[in-house]
Order: sequence, then C-alpha cells, then structure tokens
Amino acid sequence: MRAKVASMNIDLNGKNALVCGASKGIGRAAAQELAQLGATVTVMARSEDKLRSVCESLSRQNQQQHGILVADACDTESLQQTMEAFARSNPPIHILVNNSGGPPAGPANLAGEAQFLEAFQQHLIGNHVIFRALFQGMKAEGYGRVINVISTSVKAPLTGLGVSNTIRGAVASWAKTLAGEVAPFGITVNNVLPGATETDRLDEIYSGKAQRLGKSVDQVRREALAEIPAGRFGKPEELGQAIAFLATPAAAYINGINLPVDGGRTPCL
Repeated sequence: MRAKVASMNIDLNGKNALVCGASKGIGRAAAQELAQLGATVTVMARSEDKLRSVCESLSRQNQQQHGILVADACDTESLQQTMEAFARSNPPIHILVNNSGGPPAGPANLAGEAQFLEAFQQHLIGNHVIFRALFQGMKAEGYGRVINVISTSVKAPLTGLGVSNTIRGAVASWAKTLAGEVAPFGITVNNVLPGATETDRLDEIYSGKAQRLGKSVDQVRREALAEIPAGRFGKPEELGQAIAFLATPAAAYINGINLPVDGGRTPCL
C-alpha cells in the first residue's frame, strides 16, 4: 500500500490579513493573492476611493468579508490611534503585509536630514506601530505572519537611491531582530525584496534617472533590462505570490529571511 504523502498547506481560510499600501502595485497584488487563498483581507492606504475599488475586486469565497482601513503611514501619531482602534474592534489579524511607497530617488550625499527622518518615520516607525497594535492578537492565536516589502538594496545598495538604501537596511535589521523575539509564539517575520517590478515606483525612478543623465526613458529601461538575467521586469502578481506563500502554514519554518524576487539581478547571495 502506497504511503500517503502530505500535501503542502497553503490554505488561508479562517485567517485575517491586513495589507498596507494596497491601493495599487505590489500591495494590491498581495491582497488579491491572499484573498484567493482564502484569507479575509483588510486593505489599507490613504485613498478611500481606491481602496473601495480594490476591495470590490477581491476574490470572495466561503463568506469572506473583506474591508478597508484608511490610514497614512507618514503620520505615525494618527496611525497609532487608528491601529489601536482597529485592533479593539476587529477580529485578530494573522497576516500583516507592511508595504509603503519608497523615498524619493537621489544620492545620499545630497539628501537633507529631514529626508532621512521622514523616511525612517514612514517605514520603520510606521511598520513598528502597526505590528505592535496587532502583536497581542497574533500571540493569542498562536499564528502570525509579518511580511515586509522592502528592496534588494538591503543586499546590494542601488545607485541613486541613497535614502531608500539606508532606511530599507534599517527595516531589514528591525525585522531580523523581531523574528527571533516572536518566533516562540508561532509568529514569523520575513522580508520580500522586489527587484525591478512594473509599478508606478519603477516609472518614477527611471524617469528621474533619465532626466538626471540626459537620456531617454527607453534607454534607461533597456540598460536596466540588460542587468536582469531573466531579461524582463517583474510583475506585481509575482511579488504577490511570494508574499502569499510566506503567509501560509506551509512557510511556518521560514523565519528572519530576505527573499529577493528580482529575476536574478542581485549580484550577491
């Protein structure tokens, strides 16, 4: 008699997820993938109209009741109040996807102190405020997945993204530290590192680079493609699928890692 082989458990039915920066791009794609795996998803961003549109587009099965949360990660004092109220009035969140728009491009040596402080507040402090509000719920449930969407720059700094390189590195170190602290409670903390992905953020970076170097945007894009072994840019849904997998029971023993999703571009292990 053939032995029964256990199947990979990627079922998220009964799990609740909060996806930040979900009005477009990678955040929206992550919300869609989590919903397809059965999670009930709350999408968070600043634009209520965009969030309602995303919410309506999510898969609905097994009586999923998706929702929206309007908040601004840049205003951490207001964010803390919003998150604490959300945690009090809603079922525990099992899955948190921290995702926020990157700081403006430019070299580190030309950035003012305020730019570093604003980015630090938005990304690291914002992530921490959200996590702290949800931590006790995850702990009580014995299940937590924190996935931070940051950048391959935490492995190899990217030219022309001085503030982003600096702050993303701080977020990665925060996540690695947190991963060791919360693992005993059934909570994992991991980072997904997008490479060049077809989003509004990529368009902004390449447009700025083209203007700075006196090149056409098409030329800048061709040069970028030449550095990617896969020969193409990533798609938001490919990032969403990586995020969704890390949120599942199948990923329970993956903790404290940086996962590049970049077509092989990052030049180091």
